[in-house]
Amino acid sequence: MVYSVSDHGKGELMLSRESRIVKFDEELKLEAYHFKGIMQKFPNHFHEYYVIGFIESGQRYLSCKNKDYTIEPGDLLLFNPGDNHTCEQCDGKTLSYRCINIQQKAMDKAVFEIAGESYLPYFTEQVVFHSELVPLLKELHLMIMQEEKDFRKEELFFFLLEQLIEEYTDQDMPLPKLEQNTGIKAVCEFLEQNYMNNITLDDLSKLTGLSKYYLLHSFTKQKGISPYSYLITIRINKAKKLLEQKVSPIEMALRTGFTDQSHFSNFFKKFIGLTPRQYMRIFSDMSD
Repeated sequence: MVYSVSDHGKGELMLSRESRIVKFDEELKLEAYHFKGIMQKFPNHFHEYYVIGFIESGQRYLSCKNKDYTIEPGDLLLFNPGDNHTCEQCDGKTLSYRCINIQQKAMDKAVFEIAGESYLPYFTEQVVFHSELVPLLKELHLMIMQEEKDFRKEELFFFLLEQLIEEYTDQDMPLPKLEQNTGIKAVCEFLEQNYMNNITLDDLSKLTGLSKYYLLHSFTKQKGISPYSYLITIRINKAKKLLEQKVSPIEMALRTGFTDQSHFSNFFKKFIGLTPRQYMRIFSDMSD
């Protein structure tokens, strides 16, 4: 058994086929856990922080606050600070599990961004079977694990938290009063002029004077697309023009604000349905 922790707060515990990886996200101020291939039984315990997680593979018996559940892939887990729980494997197979842990101080700050008031939410359901929010949580978790810096990560976090509070707490979420189009227009112009640079949600918040969540909600409501998707669309459109001019994918990725060629290629194929080289070949064939 080998355990190591780097200066960046990463931890990994390996035992034969099992792995336990922990990363701390400095921007969101939360931990992300990924347990894979484990058989461990967890005794009755509780945490001082919120746990939002899901099962990837394996089936477990869970007991939480005197209620018993059988949980399986696709089920969402919501533990409040102090919720006692215990679980163990029930199908003879190993467990793969992902979760984010949010300290109360970080949750309070995030809720203030969303609701404009400070309070700690209380989740009334601890297990949501076959939750439609699991893919959103998984995408966020993967971005944290891969140490992504794009503000898409913050978008996901706020949108996920908003839906969880709205659907699984008794607290009424105040609906933001939408700003006039002037602030949104300024954001669009900023993104169109600075797409090649590293842009953060803080940049857009300072530009408009709006809180980050308020800005996300207003922009998405008025434009029908989130600020990050708007930015990526601009970058992809600029990339297409450069590829048509036979600019190499490596150079083109740098000129359009993507972190590297792989990052660009993944987004390009997702949006266009072709790899950058496949798209560029269309115009090479035309010139031939």
